[in-house]
Amino acid sequence: MQKQQQLDQLLRSVAESAGQLNGAERRHFLKNGLALLGGAGLASAASGTAAQAMPPGIPSWTGSLGSAVNTNPYGMPSPHEADLQRRTVEWLTADKMASVSFTPLADLKGIITPSGVVFERYHAGLPDVDPSQHRLMIHGMVDRPLIFSMEDLMRFPSVSMIRFLECPANGGMEWRVAQMDRLQFSHGMLSCCEWTGVLLSTLLQECGVQKGAKWILAEGSDGSHMSRSIPMEKAMDDALIVYAQNGEALRPEQGYPVRLINPGWEGNTCVKWLRRLEIGDKPWYHREETSKYTDLLPSGKAREFTFVQEANSVLTNPCPEKPLTKPGKLWVEGLAWSGRGRIKHVDVSFDGGVSWREARFTSIVEPRALTRFGVEWDWNGNPALLQSRAVDETDYVQPTYRQLRDARGSSSIYHKNAIHTWKLNGDGSVVNAQLA
Repeated sequence: MQKQQQLDQLLRSVAESAGQLNGAERRHFLKNGLALLGGAGLASAASGTAAQAMPPGIPSWTGSLGSAVNTNPYGMPSPHEADLQRRTVEWLTADKMASVSFTPLADLKGIITPSGVVFERYHAGLPDVDPSQHRLMIHGMVDRPLIFSMEDLMRFPSVSMIRFLECPANGGMEWRVAQMDRLQFSHGMLSCCEWTGVLLSTLLQECGVQKGAKWILAEGSDGSHMSRSIPMEKAMDDALIVYAQNGEALRPEQGYPVRLINPGWEGNTCVKWLRRLEIGDKPWYHREETSKYTDLLPSGKAREFTFVQEANSVLTNPCPEKPLTKPGKLWVEGLAWSGRGRIKHVDVSFDGGVSWREARFTSIVEPRALTRFGVEWDWNGNPALLQSRAVDETDYVQPTYRQLRDARGSSSIYHKNAIHTWKLNGDGSVVNAQLA
């Protein structure tokens, strides 16, 4: 009885509000307002206090005091956002000590990835590093071998830059066939953060690089001693020794207390828990640049040192995690990125690439950073094939699967940046698909 009285009061309030409008406005208001009550208010009456929270009702949470200031000294997300989390694919790796978790791209806004959901990639589990005992050593072909404490590093001029971080195996399970059932799993080895630290070139100048030095070996302090050879050109360009992420100290999963960031390059070159940099005149050809992180070609040969992450894009809404509920006008959006520089242009197709529409950018456009784009679309309820295609400032165009396979075959794991297709079904559900 009480619920019915609440609903009656709500209907009277709607009628009173409508009485203050002119004829056309009143008809529009009542048509839409009563439809809302029919679809939501009546159903809410059966579900308790939900109807009361609907305008012009007064939500119950406005009638009492909330939590006090500093209840959570380190702020936490709302419990209503508990589904926003990294996830793993159970069958992907044999052991979680050398595995990966995926960023929930479909649930993110803008271009900055919250630190707590940046994808993880470990080669020997997550080390617990004491920053007071951690040191970074630079040695080899330098005039002055030096060892830096964290305090030492923070004495140098700091630099902040927004850059994406992507594992070269992102999408690697899709080379032969579409098989991942979520955007999170098809593209989720990808994040974008504000990274703060000291330019590697600044530290190298402090040490004095000797003539003939052309390569740097970066080694981490995890159990695998993850290491990669880095060309001197990149080190002297924009490589960053990072100690902060999104305005706070690095998260342990992201290399706390210090890591290397090579903007636009394979994520595995961005060595975490960085402990030493050895300067030399040639690459080291360690395990992670011979048996791993090389791209097998149809000839049986492999491309080596394929550092740059090529232009890529994906639609984030709609996607399998974000199906459509009904036909009508909607906002289709996605993310684009390129290790070559800025994104110049993005097109969106609703018919599998037969025709294209230019999207507009809805975020800042930074080099080697995620760029958000979108386009309006009036969905008529029929099945559709949704795609996006990115072009970067070097005029590199994101390839089709056929173009990519013609050049590199289908035996690789890395650098899969083909145009991605979502199949939109008539009921609004979205599934992963591939077009040749």
